[in-house]
Amino acid sequence: MSKALVARWQDWDGKGIEHLVLREGAREVVVGSVVVGSADGAPFALRYQIRCDKSWRVRSAEIAMVGENRKIEIAGDGKGNWSGASGKSIPKLAGAIDIDLSASPFTNTLPIRRLKLRAGQAAEITTVYILVPALTLMTDRQRYTCLEPLKRYRYESIDSDFTREIEVDSCGLVVTYPGLFRRLL
Repeated sequence: MSKALVARWQDWDGKGIEHLVLREGAREVVVGSVVVGSADGAPFALRYQIRCDKSWRVRSAEIAMVGENRKIEIAGDGKGNWSGASGKSIPKLAGAIDIDLSASPFTNTLPIRRLKLRAGQAAEITTVYILVPALTLMTDRQRYTCLEPLKRYRYESIDSDFTREIEVDSCGLVVTYPGLFRRLL
């Protein structure tokens, strides 16, 4: 594995924080992170690990609530097929390549790095959306438009009117996600 890249974000209100360590190797990308925040006034803490192949396709994700006996373990084949920890297929997630964890700006990096869009290019994707702290799994249709490669992207939710222009660094990690997250480190 290569050298660790460390990033830290704060939620827009300044009440939550995420600490992430990313290691990109020749064969895989491994991310470990801890998020401390709140949702609807209720505090939570979670830890997650995401493993991707060298093309940034999610191969596995484990999300666990700290201090609780609740977690999600899913595995993807990089082609849109998912299974749970027991190996049983999860058909409702079919077609998704990326995951989107509601409490983390990092998961925006997954499609940004995987798609490698050029300026002006856009792509519609389906993600495995994980709502925190409920740990609800569903799919979510999204569109990413590259405004400036590895600098600025427009994120759009296909099924709602939510749109944001996000700024990223040269590694595709979010620097500013207006109204949601800002990078500290």
